[in-house]
Amino acid sequence: MVTAGAAPATSAAPATAADKAGVTDLIISLNIPEAEAVVSGKTLRLQALHLYADGHFEQTSRKLRWQSSNKNVAAVDAQGTVTFAGHNGRTFISVTDGRFEDRIALDYKDKGEPQVQVVKQKGKRYDVIGRAIAGMTLEEKVGQMMMPDFRKWNGADVTRMLPEIEALVKKYHIGGVILFRENVVDTAQTVRLVHDYQQAAEKFGLLVTIDQEGGIVTRLQQGTDTPGNMALGAARSTELADQVGSVIGRELAALGINTNFAPVMDVNNNPDNPVIGVRSFGEDPKLVADLGVAYIKGLQQSGVAATAKHFPGHGDTAVDSHLGLPEVPHDKERLMNVELYPFKQAMEAGVDAIMTAHVTFPKIDDTKAVSRKDGTEISLPATLSPKVITGLIRDELGFDGVVSTDAMNMQAIADHFGPVDAAIRAVQAGVDIVLMPIGLEEVTNGVLKAVRDGTISEKRIDQSVRRIFTLKVKRGIVKAEQPADVNDQIARALAVVGSAEHKRVEAEAAARSVTLVKNDGVLPLNMDEGASIAVVGTTYIDSLADAVRKHHANTVTIKVANDALTDEQRKQVEAADAVIIGSYTFDVKGRSPDNPLMKLYREISQQADKPVIGVGIRNPYDIMAYPEADAYLAQYGFRTASFQATADTIFGQNKPTGTLPVTIPDGKGGTLYPFGHGLGYGK
Repeated sequence: MVTAGAAPATSAAPATAADKAGVTDLIISLNIPEAEAVVSGKTLRLQALHLYADGHFEQTSRKLRWQSSNKNVAAVDAQGTVTFAGHNGRTFISVTDGRFEDRIALDYKDKGEPQVQVVKQKGKRYDVIGRAIAGMTLEEKVGQMMMPDFRKWNGADVTRMLPEIEALVKKYHIGGVILFRENVVDTAQTVRLVHDYQQAAEKFGLLVTIDQEGGIVTRLQQGTDTPGNMALGAARSTELADQVGSVIGRELAALGINTNFAPVMDVNNNPDNPVIGVRSFGEDPKLVADLGVAYIKGLQQSGVAATAKHFPGHGDTAVDSHLGLPEVPHDKERLMNVELYPFKQAMEAGVDAIMTAHVTFPKIDDTKAVSRKDGTEISLPATLSPKVITGLIRDELGFDGVVSTDAMNMQAIADHFGPVDAAIRAVQAGVDIVLMPIGLEEVTNGVLKAVRDGTISEKRIDQSVRRIFTLKVKRGIVKAEQPADVNDQIARALAVVGSAEHKRVEAEAAARSVTLVKNDGVLPLNMDEGASIAVVGTTYIDSLADAVRKHHANTVTIKVANDALTDEQRKQVEAADAVIIGSYTFDVKGRSPDNPLMKLYREISQQADKPVIGVGIRNPYDIMAYPEADAYLAQYGFRTASFQATADTIFGQNKPTGTLPVTIPDGKGGTLYPFGHGLGYGK
């Protein structure tokens, strides 16, 4: 079965006089050697490209005539959508604009499972990427490697295209942009913003990217809030991970967002990790690899590029690289068996891109640099390391896809290296995309100067541009001569984003992830209507209480302030017939038994003469601080579906099947609950 491929042709729009100027050929994009096909059911969408005298190429849809040589095998409509009839055989699909013509062969075979084989035309005519690079200026090439964020402008969130931003896109020929939650308020607004970004690009389509991981890192403000990776790790289903990846991919594609900086493939084998945690599928390399690969396939089969991050692995760190420079001290053998294993599997499965980690790996690269912050000698982070990017990723693991830095404004980089120096080092190391450079003008000019003075070779730049263009061609990210009608795009997006089918996947993932870690015979709760429940906590406690209240109206929310109960709140807890504690932590300090809030939860658990049920809203490790609770559930995230699934489990409407994707230590060198532990309710 063929994978990956061409985006739908855009609808026709009035052509300008410049539309045809300089056009030298018309080809079907799937004939380009680097292009791949996406077959959806029995359909395949083909793109026609106009090639221009300067080497650039654009998608065209106006005044085209598509034909099939054998309609018994497949028919093709006026937009280039091929529909297979179900009969074995070959057809040639051709397209002409009246001046130029191209064709491609498609073989259809059905031996239990339908298979489509694409037989490409060959020749120099289809070296589209090589010709494009040859026709580019150095400024255009370096611009392709820059991926800024325009989160705010003059202090206000950027939710629409601004003339100043459009001018920057054009001036620096940028190849991509990353969106954040501030930029994507609702579906219609997001479609317009993305559409306008693509319009701002001069010659080549933009990589429009986002961190839509699911779970705690969810950028879209509307749509489907799928549970995150650790929830999927608890559910233990590659099929479900594929479905979640597909849901995320379909929603991003509908919005015009073509690249996702997900999934996280870090192995979270350090309970003290402050930045990865529930963003990881778990602590077992094989579990992370299996679920990550399934998620990647779901994303990429939706036509959205996936990115495995954070290479070589950010899981076994106790420092947040947003705030400092972490180190992973392990030797090569250990790294290959643990940290690197999921990334290797992702590469072999055809992941489109890799994102680096701002983490030092002294056993891979012991190169030292002098910190700009304090003049001390520090190890070189993976993002800036030739031994990691070129030596390990390219040469040893054989990955030739796109490599992006993590955000260059994170303190692990920003504190120790100047913005320009960091970007030059990253490009020298072999990185293709400089993500979120600090000062677009300064960094671009700095890299250009480094090429002109021989610090970086133009060949090194050309390698990156080729990889970026390969990804763009592969995923159909091509500027359109006749842009699609934005209102049509919005209508399609509204039908996809947050659809009933996607919400079903969201609910199923949440239900299957909830893990019953402890139960001393108190769950499921079976209470009279008159009995009262007190839901105690701080962050997100209203969400938990609201979900509980749907099952039991006589529920009171007790929001703790200043790590203590008021006298009135204490009376409410004492009067309740059951207590549910919703704990929310994200670091070691928060879940420490010495934390005042955790002391309060432990006191309630120890002293109450009624059922006390703990819910780890985010981290499953919270039970370490109040192990005396009569029951404890882990839900791995704070999205609505997870709260609902937990409440359904508490009251027996959802029978828990989740198992721990991490070990919960006892804080004394032993184990409180092992990896794979999970209770059920029986038959």
